[in-house]
Amino acid sequence: MSTPGKVGLVFVSHSAGIADGLVALARQMAPTATLVAAGGTDDGRIGTSFDLVTAGIAEADAGAGVAVLCDLGSAILTAETALDFLDDEARARVRIVDAPLVEGGVAAAVAAESGESLEQVVAAARSAWNRASEDDSASGGSDATGDSEPTGGAEARAADAAAGAGHAASGYSRSIRLVNADGLHARPAAELVKLAGTFPQKVTINGTDAKSLLGIMSLGLTKGAPVDIASDDAEGRAAVDAIAELAESGFGEA
Repeated sequence: MSTPGKVGLVFVSHSAGIADGLVALARQMAPTATLVAAGGTDDGRIGTSFDLVTAGIAEADAGAGVAVLCDLGSAILTAETALDFLDDEARARVRIVDAPLVEGGVAAAVAAESGESLEQVVAAARSAWNRASEDDSASGGSDATGDSEPTGGAEARAADAAAGAGHAASGYSRSIRLVNADGLHARPAAELVKLAGTFPQKVTINGTDAKSLLGIMSLGLTKGAPVDIASDDAEGRAAVDAIAELAESGFGEA
């Protein structure tokens, strides 16, 4: 059943296992948003199904809009065909989003959970592309062996950013240490982003926008890492304090 007032999401994959798994993953961070898996064919084979996608859109549509994320090109074609069969009013509420299925789907789910608009949910999903580009620039790209950044690089960036917290000199900031045993993984990161989204002011975590789930997760903060929470907005003190208190509490899981 769809959740009134919230954007619904449909994950279209050639594999039912992938679509179901993505719903299970995103559900950890978006417990009340409507997340629908439309993976595989009608009889469980690898492929996509017009009927499953059409039913998924109908299930996810509570009137606030539906974002459809797909894995491969033919999945997009199936989704586009499903949209063609909707009436004009329903079609106007649906967007097929060009975004990475997993990263974009999780970011979109958190935005939907926070009650954001369809366009904001779409933007959250698409931010996964921007995040990947930023990460490539920061690391100088993969080397010839395809190895990623050495372990600890993200922590070093976080420490460097924390040390340079003077950017908030005209605003307000607090610095704490992360207490979560497993670090700032997906679930506490989602809690942070959802809380930040309740305030109109911009807040940063170690220089990263606190409303960007992928940005926060990419910080790679582990237990004991410095967390610099800052806002240059003169009205941002309440937001900084609220996020600091949530972090100090271990996001309910430390």
